Amino acid sequence: MKVTINSWHAVATWKWDIENSDRCAICQFEFEAPCPRCKTPGDDCIPMQGQCSHYFHLHCILKWTEEGSSDECPLDRKKWVPKN
Repeated sequence: MKVTINSWHAVATWKWDIENSDRCAICQFEFEAPCPRCKTPGDDCIPMQGQCSHYFHLHCILKWTEEGSSDECPLDRKKWVPKN
């Protein structure tokens, strides 16, 4: 039996490798979706982990700490320190 493929459409998905979290606790958007400030997901809108092990969109946590005048994690109120 001979098979001829006339067309082929590849579909792929991706997901950030984040343990125990699938949404940003500040904006409530999934990490695969952009934060409210961004238009497209990807490297411009990365998840940021703190030393407390909580993840947030980069822009969400920056807005929280800079504009909100709070240097605490929104979830546990510990001092927000980015994990290296």
